[in-house]
Formats: sequence, C-alpha cells, structure tokens
Amino acid sequence: MALPRRLPRLLVRSPRRTLAHQIADGDRPRPLWRHPASIAAAALALTLGAVPLLPDGGGQDEGAIAPSADSTDAPGVPGRSRLTAEMRAEIDRVVAEGAALDGAQGRTTRARAAVRCATFEGQRYCLGFGWTNQPADALAARLETRPGLERERTGDLDPDGLLVRAARRTEKERIEAETAELTMAAQSVGKVWLLRHEIQGVPLPEGFAERHPEAATADAQARGGFGESYPRRSKILTSKVAKPQNTTYWCGPAAMQAIGWSSQEKRKNQSYWARRLGTTTAGTAITDMVRVINDKTHYADADHAGPYVVLDISDFTFKQWYRLMMRHVHDYQAPVVLHPVLEKQYYPYLDDDASGHFQVGRGFDQNPDGNRQIGYFEPWDQSRFDPSEPAIGRVQWRNAYKSYRANLDHFQHNVGV
Repeated sequence: MALPRRLPRLLVRSPRRTLAHQIADGDRPRPLWRHPASIAAAALALTLGAVPLLPDGGGQDEGAIAPSADSTDAPGVPGRSRLTAEMRAEIDRVVAEGAALDGAQGRTTRARAAVRCATFEGQRYCLGFGWTNQPADALAARLETRPGLERERTGDLDPDGLLVRAARRTEKERIEAETAELTMAAQSVGKVWLLRHEIQGVPLPEGFAERHPEAATADAQARGGFGESYPRRSKILTSKVAKPQNTTYWCGPAAMQAIGWSSQEKRKNQSYWARRLGTTTAGTAITDMVRVINDKTHYADADHAGPYVVLDISDFTFKQWYRLMMRHVHDYQAPVVLHPVLEKQYYPYLDDDASGHFQVGRGFDQNPDGNRQIGYFEPWDQSRFDPSEPAIGRVQWRNAYKSYRANLDHFQHNVGV
C-alpha cells in the first residue's frame, strides 16, 4: 500500500521566489512513471481512442444502460501535472486580486471578491467551487443567496460559512490557503481534460500527450475493468468503515473517516479528521475534503483515481454524471465525495429537509429492469440528535437520478473525484 503523501512545506529560498514556487517545490510527488515520456505518450495514444458517449434522454431514467453496452476502455488516470511558469504567474495574479477582500463591505461585494478564477491550459478553476465552465459572476451570485434558516444543518459550508471564513482569514492565511488550493488545481489540469474528454466528449487540445506524459500509465491494464464492459453492479469499501457523524456539523469528518480508514486500514477518530479538514461549527468545505484525500490516502495515486479534483457538474447530463460514478467506482476503485443537498424529495429516509451534505459514493447498480441506483455511505442519522425521529442506516442503495438532482440542487453543483 502506498504511503500517504506529505503535507506541503513552505520553503524559503530567495526573496524572488513566490509562495507558488515554494509550495510546488516543497511537495514534490514521487515519480509515477517507470518509462520514458515517449512510451507514455504512445500509451496515451492507444488508450484515448473513441470513447462511447451515453445518449441524452428526456425522462427520469433517461434510457437504459445495458451492462454490456458501455465500455471501460479509456483509463485516464494521470498523476500530477508539471507546474509551469505560466501557471505560477496565473496563481500569483489570482491570489493578488484577493486583496479586494480586505475591508470589503456588503454581501455582493464580498462574494465577488471571494470568487476568483484562474485559467490553466484552457480550463477554468474558481476558488471554493472547483473546475467549472460557469463564469465567476454566476458563481458569486450563488454565494449572495442566503441559505434557508429553517433547514437542519449537517455540516458542509453554506454560502454564509464560506463568506465568513473568507472574511476572518488574515492576509497571510488567505495567501497561503489560496496558493495551496490553486497549486493543487494546476497540478491536476491533465486529469480534468481527460475527464471532460472521456465523460463529455470534449476533444483533447493539440499537444496534450506531449505536455502530459503523466496521463498515460504503464500499468493501466493492471486496474480492474479496463477493456471490458461495466458490470450490472459494482461496489468498493467495506461497510465496517461507515460510522455516523458524531456532531450535527461533522458530515465531512465522518465521510473522511470512512475514506481514510479504508485507505490506511486503520481507524482514526472523527476529531482527527476534523482538525485536518479545518472543520468548524459552520462545517467543512469540499475543497478541504479533496485536499485531505490527496494528502492522506492512496486513492489519489496513479493506480487509482489520480489527484482528486473538485468538479462542477452543472453542465453534466444524468448519464454523464452516472458514467462518472461508474468510472470512479469500477475503473478507479476509488470513492466519490458526493455533495448533495439533503431534501426529503430526494431522500425518503429524512424526517426534515436539511442542508448541503457529504456522502461517500461507493457503488452502482445499473438495474436494467428499473431505475438505476447508486450506493453510498450516509453519515447523517437524525435519531442520534433527536430520538423522536427515525434512524437512518449507514449503507444506502438509492435512486441514482434523485442523487443527481440533489447534487444539482446544491448551490455549488460539484463533487470530489
């Protein structure tokens, strides 16, 4: 089993070196490739053939996916991309613009100052929201919307929580956090291109294979599923790692406990993960969920999912979203950080509508004779905090389309993959 990656260290080398340089040099990933770049590029050319796309439909189930009809031929599990001078300059630009947060007055002004975006090789990454095709103004408008006060809180950061966190950071804390987030994003741009290529049919840019030899791994065929058809049903992670959240605002630590336990084969308590996630009474950010998975688990290695990213799925059809789940669970053998809003219309085991939330995606069932299902671990158990309410089980197999709709109804529309 691979050892967890080190946490980034800031190295002081010379006054001219930016924080982006320091983080990049302080967290060098171990070499992933045992073959020359020319061999990697050739392997990429072989694996990135035509990928069958899932047809669009209009109904809830949007057409059946027969287990024999969908191929897993394109692995697409890159390691970390090389941080270029252009990427460092873009990181510095976006971080410098954050000075507008100091003394910002009014919710609209703070939201627009908080949501800033960087472009790496034609892909847009926006702070707090992840990789997205949405303009910054549209994302800022989501932050301006106040969450419903009548909902139960389960533990992800709502718009208020994100804005308060941004306002309370010192200048040094902001620069360090934003530089680390953007650096991690820049190093995952190869994976983002491959995901959009494989799932949405977006053509790869010219020269992609040469710029990203890390995108082709010599042991791609060693992972289960490649070159075959998706089975009807597949699942990962033993249910013993699924535990209910200990507080009403610890869905993030509870989800991370299950993911970390399954990777390290050692149980650490939820407070351990809460400290590493930076969880407060306001909750946990999805960007921190991805950061800790990359730092502390083997699921971010090249023989699984590669570096995890926060991906906006607001432009994904249901079939594209479901294909992403299948690829992650069956091909990558790695869990998904699901990020829905907990509402009774999507989750019938709820007694009340609740807030944004984290679940651990770990299975699918194409169920050709009915609605497709997704399997996940549910940290929320309302009966722990109100005995008058019905208990909720940790292991869930539920309607996949409803999970997709719950994902879209969250104000951030993203997942960790």
